[in-house]
Amino acid sequence: MKITDLLSKETIKLNLESTTKKDVLVELANILEKADKLNDLNEFLEAVNARENEFSTGIGKGIAIPHAKTDAVKTPSLVFGKSNSGIDFDSADQKDSHLFFLIAVPEKSSNEHLKILSKLSRSLMHDELRESLINASSSEEVIQLLE
Repeated sequence: MKITDLLSKETIKLNLESTTKKDVLVELANILEKADKLNDLNEFLEAVNARENEFSTGIGKGIAIPHAKTDAVKTPSLVFGKSNSGIDFDSADQKDSHLFFLIAVPEKSSNEHLKILSKLSRSLMHDELRESLINASSSEEVIQLLE
């Protein structure tokens, strides 16, 4: 499965409005809800927050990859969000996050979220890709970059 199989124009937001970690998780989850990818928004948010309470998914280099595996998810999905100003996401390197990838997978998915997480992490190690995503001006461009 490719990253872009889980992403669509409707699950990309280039100008996040949130300014806090809690708010950005709600904003990204609402995008999934609007795209009809969730069975239960509140249950999904509880799962995402529970995961964040274990260990922050702010991986550094301006990236956060929150995720949850729960029955609140209809189908494996990915949301991409970008914050130009940056959001404190308790990242390992103590820097604000600008690029957000919210991974949502149904409970019955074996290790789907781990495969997605691994592919994303490997791709985002490249400075050029991160810089290109920060400068992306359209959903189509984001999809093309992640292709």
